[in-house]
Order: sequence, then structure tokens, then C-alpha cells
Amino acid sequence: MSGEPWTIESIRDALGAPALAQQFISEINKAPAHELLHVFARWERVAKDTLTAVERGREVAAAEARGEEPPGQWIDVTDRVLSEAARIRSQGAA
Repeated sequence: MSGEPWTIESIRDALGAPALAQQFISEINKAPAHELLHVFARWERVAKDTLTAVERGREVAAAEARGEEPPGQWIDVTDRVLSEAARIRSQGAA
């Protein structure tokens, strides 16, 4: 968002996913007056984080489309994920 103050509408739009936007609208509509600012601030943070993640994803996709390494520092956690998946499977999880 470009320096404009956040509104209920701009937060809803920034959330993107209809289910998430509906959850926000539901929470803001049901919040008691003394909790409105807290609910709004929490969802404003979610909206900002969502926009940041979308922009980051676009940067990574653009770099990959150009045949470049994605920008930023990346930590390869493949071995840890595979190890964790094996551990879970060994416990009988699907």
C-alpha cells in the first residue's frame, strides 16, 4: 500500500484470499468497541505481511524467469524437512 492509511476495505483487499478476508470482516464486525483497535491492528499486520510476501514472491519469480538466483539469503533445509518427514512416517502418519 502506498502511504495511504489502512482502512477496513484496504485490509480486506490486501488479504487476497476470500476466506481470510471473510474471517477479517467477521472478526471486525463482532469485536466489542473496546477491542476494535486491537483487532484492526492485528489484521493490519497480517495484511502488511501478506503484501510483503506477495512482493517477495514476485521478485523471486522474476529472478528465476531471468535465469538468476533468487535475491536474498536462502538456507537449504531440504535435509531437515526430509528427516522430519521420515520421522513422521515412521510413527505411522500418512
